[in-house]
Amino acid sequence: MNELLIAQLGKEALKTALLVAGPALAVSLVVGLVVSVFQVVTSLQDQTIAFVPKVVAVMAVVALSFPWMLQIMLRFTTRMFTDFNAVVRQLN
Repeated sequence: MNELLIAQLGKEALKTALLVAGPALAVSLVVGLVVSVFQVVTSLQDQTIAFVPKVVAVMAVVALSFPWMLQIMLRFTTRMFTDFNAVVRQLN
């Protein structure tokens, strides 16, 4: 029972982390791919051309989706703190 409970908590934590980080990582991937194609087509090999658009895009996505991210993180944290006593009892 203890291993199952710990695995469930870990699964929930990983799911929350993926939900929170997913949009920023996806945008970074797409922007990086577009910039890489642009660099290949134009033969520009400057590192700042790849870095600056990714940073700007990720910052924009995080700023736009921050309320949603905060809601997901608060829901997970609230559940962890409210269920803490039950989890500790089951582990003993």
